[in-house]
Formats: sequence, C-alpha cells, structure tokens
Amino acid sequence: MAKVLVAYASVYGSTQEVAEKVAEVLNQRGLETTVRAAEDVDSLEGVSAVVLGGALYFFRLHKKARRFLTQHRKALKDLPFAAFGMGPTNDVEKEFAGAREHLNKSLGKYREISPMAVQVFGGKLDPGALKFPHTAMKSLPASDIRDWEAISVWAHALPTALGLA
Repeated sequence: MAKVLVAYASVYGSTQEVAEKVAEVLNQRGLETTVRAAEDVDSLEGVSAVVLGGALYFFRLHKKARRFLTQHRKALKDLPFAAFGMGPTNDVEKEFAGAREHLNKSLGKYREISPMAVQVFGGKLDPGALKFPHTAMKSLPASDIRDWEAISVWAHALPTALGLA
C-alpha cells in the first residue's frame, strides 16, 4: 500500500485542518496517510508520495514549508509530490490568481522538484487571533472561504495525479 505524507506549515491552524481533510480523502481512496507539521518531519524514508500545504503570507509560501522543501529537496526530486497553498481571504478571482503566482514562484525556487499537482484554496482569517507580524491585518473582517468541496475534489484526484492509482 502506498504511504503518503501530508505535511503542513500553519500558524493559526487553518492549513492543518485542510491537510487533515486531504489525508481523510486519501485514506478513503485506499492510501495510508500520515499528517505531520512540516517542521516535525525528519525523513521521507518509506514514503511513497508527499503532499505539502502551506499558508501564503506576504507574497511567499510559509517559511516552514520553504524549510521543508530545502531540507528534503533531494528526496522530493524522486518522489511524487503535490502542493497546496492557503491564500486569499476574499473570494476574488484576482486574489486567487495572485496567490497562485506567489505559490508557483515559491515552488519554482526548487527547480529539481516537480509538483504533479498544485492548488490554491481560499483561507481563513480570524483578526482576533493574529499575532505579530500579522497584526497589520487586525482591521480586516473575519472570513473563512475554505471551499471544502473543492478541497475534497482536489484530494480525490491526487492518487491519479501522483501515479498511485
């Protein structure tokens, strides 16, 4: 049975919740999944494929996701790999396009790694929970535009995209 690691880089928990949903769908598709914080992954030994999720802050993929890519770049070169970014908190196409551009730019810095599937999902913002350096966003309205159906559809297609089906 294929073993899939779903790693995430999250500050406030939204990306972790999406990673858990992705893993749930992959389990339903018959894959053995493990969900771990990106910074807690020491090795990719024994893993058949990797899905990495990260929040997009200030036009970049979360630093712990970038560290994960740097730390595991040699192993990821030879593993099926997919990535998702948690971006916009407004359901505006221009913001999604910008977030996708920033995610592609972040992933493009790791030229030896070729994602087989990349997606941006709407994010969640709880201004009351924000800590420095995100406090500049405290004046924004609360929102949660995560589309759980779109997340499930993307996750359902991952085994095929990753060559595991």
